[in-house]
Amino acid sequence: MARQAQGLRRAPPAETAARADTAAAAPSSTQRIYNAVYAAILEHRLPPGARLREEELAESFSVSRTVVRQALHRLAQDRVVELQHHRGAAVPQPGLSEAAHVFDARRVVECEIARRLAGQLDAQSLAGLTAVVEAEALAAAQGDRSATIRHSGAFHRELARLAGNPLFVRMLDELLPTTSLLLALHQRPGQPACVAHRHQELVEVLRHGTPAAAAAEMRRHLRELERSVVGAAAPRAEPLRDLFAAYRGD
Repeated sequence: MARQAQGLRRAPPAETAARADTAAAAPSSTQRIYNAVYAAILEHRLPPGARLREEELAESFSVSRTVVRQALHRLAQDRVVELQHHRGAAVPQPGLSEAAHVFDARRVVECEIARRLAGQLDAQSLAGLTAVVEAEALAAAQGDRSATIRHSGAFHRELARLAGNPLFVRMLDELLPTTSLLLALHQRPGQPACVAHRHQELVEVLRHGTPAAAAAEMRRHLRELERSVVGAAAPRAEPLRDLFAAYRGD
């Protein structure tokens, strides 16, 4: 249904302001809020349609509303949230008509990524991908849906990163939240966001298969995910103060 093999709470590349900092520097308050909102949407902690009130976010992260406003504007620029006239920011509510466009775009990008990576990955890269799949499978077995979604997205994003084209990563960074929202709104109850064994099959095809076989396996995986989007009730939001408690320390 990444933003990286260590999980999706890392800074999305759209946050280019971070490039001015050193690699060891702590993220700015604006970027921390950006990362937290992005991850909360991706992990289905923030449901479609949820209001992102500036005052609640400011209190949650102990920052000014100006800082919150900056983060929300960046999120809106990257199409992660919507800014509504006189209503502030909200999580988008993509309709089923948008699903066809989203998955069509993902097939174009990710099938090409798989084609390029087939037979080209070294042992370290393959081990990293396998570690993400194993973490995803463990989270699924433990019933931790948010962690499962996070690792699933990390797998897809890591493939984009390994392809070596930063524009592929940026495209995935925009498509993954929309995919997650579509699944939250329209997927059958009880269906996983992705299936870990499908990801393991992808790793094996990338390890041993041809470019055509890798592209075909990715296409099959994405079509299976698209078919699961058939309609379900959207979850209710919890208070922002509680929801973002897990992200304040990132």
